[in-house]
Amino acid sequence: METRDVEEIRAAVRDRYGKAATAAGSSCGSTGGPAAVADGDQVASFGATLYDSGDLAALPNSVVSVSLGCGNPTALAELKPGQVVLDLGSGGIDVLLSARRVAPGGKAYGLDMTPEMHELARRNQAEAGVTNAEFLLGTIEQIPLPAASVDVIISNCVVNLSGDKPTVLAEAFRVLRPGGRLAISDLVLTRPLPAHLAGLVGLWTGCVAGAFVADDLHAALEAAGFADVSIQPTQVFRRPDLLALAEQLDPALVPVNLDREATVGALDGVVTSSFIRAVKPA
Repeated sequence: METRDVEEIRAAVRDRYGKAATAAGSSCGSTGGPAAVADGDQVASFGATLYDSGDLAALPNSVVSVSLGCGNPTALAELKPGQVVLDLGSGGIDVLLSARRVAPGGKAYGLDMTPEMHELARRNQAEAGVTNAEFLLGTIEQIPLPAASVDVIISNCVVNLSGDKPTVLAEAFRVLRPGGRLAISDLVLTRPLPAHLAGLVGLWTGCVAGAFVADDLHAALEAAGFADVSIQPTQVFRRPDLLALAEQLDPALVPVNLDREATVGALDGVVTSSFIRAVKPA
């Protein structure tokens, strides 16, 4: 992908999630905000039910409403006390849950490129009273941490938003210690998108157009150096899920002549929410 296209996607993503942070809610696939949390059917379609109710109950409501993503990477990561964990693209909830799991002696970093989301995460940290977390402002293509400094990397429906995913995976590999693990939730495609949909910026910011095809993701992780790669679908998106997702797209980034019904039909069964695991060889 050309640099111009990568920057266009990054700007659109930053704009969308900056606005979402200001509105106190964000995710790929949930409408965000307190109303979304209250609407059980809506949020259940996009990963909220994968969180343990006891974990969520331990956090303030304002924190829970910020980010539900498309899975629960904190459960996937099997975190242990004393570990250092990094969340790529962070609204706060997964970092704060991770920080509790790696205490005592461990630390959780949250990285996000959106200043509004960064500030919101820091406010949520203060409200939750979590002291072993740190939020970093930067991009997932250039992680501001030293090499071999992290035990586990998590992410919740964020890697698909990057226009330069090979660099993201290479950076993740760089900052992991030997034997470190990648344990993320993200959207994954069962087959390539039709050409007229793959380039739509609106579908990129909606987490669909930038998603890896499963076989390509497996190959990209191995090319970055990872081993023991596994991709486990947890949900296949059907028409009701896709229609809900379509309601959240920025109309300014979607062609006015786009046939919504035909688009939903083309995507029915193609988009999955998946757990993705890989290991940096020791």
